[in-house]
Amino acid sequence: MMERLREGASSIWVKIILSLIIFSFVFAGVGSYLAGGSEPVAAKVGDKEISERQFKQAYDNERNRMQAQLGDYFNTLLGDPAYGEQFRRSVLDRMVNDILIEQRANELGLRIGDEQVRNAIVAMPEFQRDGKFDNDTYNMLLRRSNFTPEQFAEYVRGNMLRQQLLGAIQTSDFALSSELTALRKLEAQQREVRTLTLSLDDFTKNAKIADDEIKAFYEQNPQQFTRPEQVKVSYVELSGKGLKDTIAVSDEDLEAYYNEHQAKYSSAEQRQVSHILVQGDSDEAKAKAEALLAKLNDGADFAALAASDSDDTFSAKDGGKLDWLEAGVMDPAFDKAAFELANTGDISGVVKSAFGYHIIKLDAIKASVVKPLAQVKDEILADLREQRAAEAFYNMQETLAKTAYEVSDTLDDAAAAVGAEVKTTGFISEADAPEILKKPAVFTELMKPEVLEDGYNSELIELAPEHVIVVRVDESRPETVLPFEDVAESVKGKLAAQKGEQEALAKADELLKALREGNKEIVANEGLSFADTQTIARNGADPMLAQAVFKLAKPADDKAVYGMSRDAMGNVMIIALDKVVDADVEPVAVDSQMAQQLEQLNAQQDIMATLKVLRDTSDVAYPTLDSATN
Repeated sequence: MMERLREGASSIWVKIILSLIIFSFVFAGVGSYLAGGSEPVAAKVGDKEISERQFKQAYDNERNRMQAQLGDYFNTLLGDPAYGEQFRRSVLDRMVNDILIEQRANELGLRIGDEQVRNAIVAMPEFQRDGKFDNDTYNMLLRRSNFTPEQFAEYVRGNMLRQQLLGAIQTSDFALSSELTALRKLEAQQREVRTLTLSLDDFTKNAKIADDEIKAFYEQNPQQFTRPEQVKVSYVELSGKGLKDTIAVSDEDLEAYYNEHQAKYSSAEQRQVSHILVQGDSDEAKAKAEALLAKLNDGADFAALAASDSDDTFSAKDGGKLDWLEAGVMDPAFDKAAFELANTGDISGVVKSAFGYHIIKLDAIKASVVKPLAQVKDEILADLREQRAAEAFYNMQETLAKTAYEVSDTLDDAAAAVGAEVKTTGFISEADAPEILKKPAVFTELMKPEVLEDGYNSELIELAPEHVIVVRVDESRPETVLPFEDVAESVKGKLAAQKGEQEALAKADELLKALREGNKEIVANEGLSFADTQTIARNGADPMLAQAVFKLAKPADDKAVYGMSRDAMGNVMIIALDKVVDADVEPVAVDSQMAQQLEQLNAQQDIMATLKVLRDTSDVAYPTLDSATN
């Protein structure tokens, strides 16, 4: 219970399920969740479908997020087909869970209002600049993620709706002071034990093994004495690391680049506009917009009319005023009309967009400003070095690939062409290869018939951006069972260790049986003895011993309770539990950190139980996965 309590406090499930927005998901392109269409279905929840495209997008997002966190280690994990399939299923399961939770929240009548959504968006740190919501950043990130503001608002609303239900489950748990105090008392409990160690080395040394047993063990366990397929490898490595630091850039180059790319170092023209929106594309909506335009032409106040008649509830409170915007940010029709207005105070005609009919008023203009060369010199220098280093590496990479292909029976020419050296290995397998050769892509190339059997150079292999390698097999030898004469001593050692362990466990069982029957003399009769008494805490220095000790029943009538464990070396240990030492603890308050941890653990269990019920009572199907397993 104590271990589960500690794990629950930092459980990744609690963090994932109770997070409001997972931004690594949102801004990697999760906008595709909002699209529909008739296409292959990855999962169905009742009449709600998750398309293969939606699943692939979510899978790619999560894979990219994990790769960013774990790097090459995650790529190695994905190389295992079983893990790869488990990872794919976990992503799809999470998408299904989101739908189930949202459906349940809707059934319960939970709702998220427009003001809640607006406040949540404005508070998101991704949209903050200098501690305030920045509309330019907001629009830029939405545009990159293929969201319209309305789509993003609905995405946020869905996440908040799920959070509303999950938050209600989370906050429904509570812990009593007596419960917490009892748990604290259990956690602080100590136990007095004595241990007796049966050394595996002693039993292994004394194991009696006949020659025919050694031969039989070798024949019965050939896989233990099999040398894997091995190769001697030559390779040429090419890396762009540090290349840009060697690139020289003159002042003339800097000035020329600056003059050619001034737009890159200029702030775009920005405009602040107000608008009145009439949602819909019906004749009635158009007629209403034209009537509002007529009022404006007759002298009506734009801000007052926006506040009373605009369907854009976000901007209506500010008289229809929007934040500063750049060309290309808004709906194309809206954007065109806003940037065609010439003077401050000008009002457009009725403009139809994907969201309805707008009337737009120009409030202010910020002209484009070009930064001086001195201000952007370092940035240009870095850009030029980056570009030229990339070009140089690309040329070297092309030269390496071309030469390795044209002179395919040696790597010497390819290495000389790029100023590199040919490195070699002894006989290696994939398991014991040098780190640079351990990537699955490298051994895939090494095992190709034209490389392994015909002796040709491999194709260019990309290990990472601007890091490539070409390999060749100098010599190979197949997987083979090593001759008995070569491994006889190893066979004998393995058999002795196996027998020694069996005899040690048998002796431990014999001792335990006698001790539990009250025969304490057997220990001395065997020439053994228990060590001095030690006090073990639940989170003691030896986790294996502590775990075994705290599984034993509490001694009764001053009689020791006996059990068995292993030490860090694998030796067998007999444990004598003599006494349980209960701790005196202060009552634990219901608002303590421990109470919060217990409530989080209970909430986690409640959420998982809720999801299980929802799955059991819903029609959930995985058409793609089901067909793949049939």
